[in-house]
Amino acid sequence: MSRYRPPRKPGSFYITPEGEKTLRDEVYQLWKVERPQVTAVVHEAAKNGDRSENGDYIYGKRRLREIDSRVGFLTRRLDKLTVVDRIPDNRDKIYFGAWVTVENEEGVESTYRIVGPDEFDLSLNKLSMDSPLAIALLGKQVDSDIIFVTPDGEKELSINKVWYE
Repeated sequence: MSRYRPPRKPGSFYITPEGEKTLRDEVYQLWKVERPQVTAVVHEAAKNGDRSENGDYIYGKRRLREIDSRVGFLTRRLDKLTVVDRIPDNRDKIYFGAWVTVENEEGVESTYRIVGPDEFDLSLNKLSMDSPLAIALLGKQVDSDIIFVTPDGEKELSINKVWYE
């Protein structure tokens, strides 16, 4: 059995201004705040002699690699992203950045905002534009019915409200 995994399809390259700020804040926090602190700990631990059994040194170096890797990924990703900071002319249709209220067959309403894959968070009702639900919603209008596939099978939703902030 091989460990090969086919490369994943990259996510869409759109982001909201709030999402971009969050990513830039994370880069700043990691590079300007956390990395200097970890570097100081590793420097002090290195002075203690035998590094093979020095936990501060070993785990500090590991954390530095994690920070460098994450900062590298974020800076490359930020260079490719397009910030969508304008509201579309036709506000009746669902586009990137829209807030959408949908209702299922039992009458339960849910509200989502369609955002880029770098900022989705279902606990905050932010839905990735690459998700099956968002793909089904994009381009639709209020009072439209959509059908999309989930791991549990097909689901049908009705669009009740669309707005932009």
